[in-house]
Formats: sequence, C-alpha cells, structure tokens
Amino acid sequence: MVKKKHRSWKHQNLLHIILGIVIAVLLSKNATFHEFVLHLGSFSYLGAFIAGALFVSILTIGIATIILATLSQQISPILLAVIAGAGAVVGDYLIMHFINDNLEEELKENLNRGQLHKLNHLFHTKYFNWILPVIGAIIIASPLPDELGVSLMGLAKMNTVQFIVLSYILNSIGIAILIFAGLAFRP
Repeated sequence: MVKKKHRSWKHQNLLHIILGIVIAVLLSKNATFHEFVLHLGSFSYLGAFIAGALFVSILTIGIATIILATLSQQISPILLAVIAGAGAVVGDYLIMHFINDNLEEELKENLNRGQLHKLNHLFHTKYFNWILPVIGAIIIASPLPDELGVSLMGLAKMNTVQFIVLSYILNSIGIAILIFAGLAFRP
C-alpha cells in the first residue's frame, strides 16, 4: 500500500518547490506576516537562526529568504550569515536523519532491479565515494534547497562531525552570497 502511494507522487519535489514559492509570495503580501518578520528583527539573532533553519528546505526557502532580506537591514550581513549558517546546520542535520534513511532504502530497492544494475555498479566505485560529497557541497553552498545535497553527503557515509563543519561553512557562505546579492540589487 505504501509503495503504491509513493509511486503516485512522481513529481513530489516539484510540487514542494511550487508550493513553497506560492506560500512565500502569499505571505510576503500579508500584513500580519510582514509584522511578524519585522518583529523577528527585535529578536535579531534568534530571528537569524530561525531563518537559517528555514533556509534549507524546499518548502520554506522562500520564507527564509524574505526574513533574511528583512534582517539584513538591521544586522551586519556577515554576522547574519554566521548566525543563519548555524541555524541551517540544525536544519540540515534534521534532514540528514529524517530524509536520508528513507532515501537510502528507496535507492537500494530500485538499484536491485535488473535494469539499474550498471548504476548500482557505479555506486560502488572508488570515484563515487568522493564525488557525492563534492556535488552535495556545491548544492548546499548554492541558494538551492539542501535536501538533495544533504542526501548525497549522507549516501557517501560522511561522519557527523565532518558533515556539521562542512554544512556550517557552506551554508554560511551561501547565505552571505544571497544577502550581499540582495543588498547590491536593493533599489
């Protein structure tokens, strides 16, 4: 029963991206949400941490971007990126533990089928173990949602301490780039 339900959601990630954008647009036009975001400014560091935690998910990246843009007017961009990066690590860590286990099982189930045997062989080469974290790191450092990057790093069996340090550095850099780009293009 669960397998049939999972297969019926082939475009689940695309739906999450669209839903997240729609929610962010609707919230950005809502006066109550604007007041909430401005109120987060009074909790500047806590607000930055929360925005960082929201920044890593497909569903909440739009909301996080609005919060970060608002906070960038009140907090030093570097300090904002450092604090939001710490929040993003918490978000990535949760993603790693809740999503990654299911993804690994799903991949193993699909790779054991005959038609994907060559891909299964690729997963067990020595090159694959170092390329997964590199691709995952690029995704985490980009403004894209982190779910795929975290999953790739988890599949590579990266240890927790390495993951946390790398996630913090990459998310802080990615958030800083986003903040500085927003400040550069502000009217």
